This record gives sequence, C-alpha cells and structure tokens, in this order.
Amino acid sequence: MLPKDYRLKKRSAFAATYNIGKTLHKDGVTMFIGKEKQNDYPTKVGFVVSKKIHKRAVQRNRIKRLMRESYRLLIKEGAVSDKYISIIFVASSKLLGQDFKYIDTAIRKLVYKL
Repeated sequence: MLPKDYRLKKRSAFAATYNIGKTLHKDGVTMFIGKEKQNDYPTKVGFVVSKKIHKRAVQRNRIKRLMRESYRLLIKEGAVSDKYISIIFVASSKLLGQDFKYIDTAIRKLVYKL
C-alpha cells in the first residue's frame, strides 16, 4: 500500500494538477504533472480509472491497485524524484485485462521521462 504521505486526496488538488497542462502518455497510461516544488514534502500521487473504462468497480479498482503497486516499488527503489508537487496517473481502456508486468513497464517509462 502506498504510504499516506504520498497520496493525493483532495478534489482541489486533483483539479489544480489537471489545470497545469503538462502531460505525458505511454502504453495506455496518461500522466498529469503538477507544479515544481520548493519544499521537502514527498510528491503526492493520484490514480484515476474512469467509469468509461469499465462499468464494474472491481475491474477499475484492480487497475488502480496495479498502478499503485508499480509506483510503490519505484519509491522503494529510489527511482522517483520529488521534483513536483503532484502527479496523476490516468488509465485508458488499453489496460483492461493486462497483467502487472505491462502496467509496471508503462509507469516506469513515464516516471523515467521525468
């Protein structure tokens, strides 16, 4: 599970990150990047899977769990830079039915582009 310090929770924080306008896309995952920061707090991360992707919450939650686990492993490895205030990962329908390895490589490619 992702530590509490890394979770993006507030609706206003999500809206602010979306409005910045910096995006990267790779293999069915879109990454929205927030402002650069000046403090020592860790980067807050949010994961979004729309109802348009799948109508069942079980499927949407599975994709979110896989994306969170991938990001958690990147934090554990020290591959994540704390350069930005917030990051949001948005899944597309391409991730339905994919295994962890596929999602992990997509998230890693996006994080390494930062």
